[in-house]
Amino acid sequence: MTKRPDWDEYFLKLAMLASERATCPRMHCGCVLAKNKNVIASGYNGSIPGDDHCEDVGCLILDNHCVRTVHAEMNALIQAARRGHAVEGASAYVTNMPCTTCAKALITAGIKRVVVFSDFHDTLAVEFFNKAKVTIDKRLMPSTEINYDLKKYSSARV
Repeated sequence: MTKRPDWDEYFLKLAMLASERATCPRMHCGCVLAKNKNVIASGYNGSIPGDDHCEDVGCLILDNHCVRTVHAEMNALIQAARRGHAVEGASAYVTNMPCTTCAKALITAGIKRVVVFSDFHDTLAVEFFNKAKVTIDKRLMPSTEINYDLKKYSSARV
């Protein structure tokens, strides 16, 4: 029998799944905002609506950053705002340590905890999170496997 994931692992795996929608080949990142064991919103790094995707036409690089994409954390915050969901006091589950700009946005939005399993280059996120008293929980990367065996469930039809 497979081990039931704890909440942090569950939300990190959802962030990993969201990252599969990313369209920038320089980084696939996913973010899930959650509070009280419920998902508020999710996001991945991709182009703005109506624009071309990096994977189709190439990245648009300025100062060593692709500016064609909106980062996963920003997309998650925007999705929550568009739907009227408050994120004050929520946790952000992100596949990679946020960039400096995303860290500032998460802090300003009221995120109180960031859970990650990998780092990001050239970021002041940790410094800003520490100043804002945002908890950073660095975890091991969860398994990339989804454990679902339809054949073993007696109520399912194959």
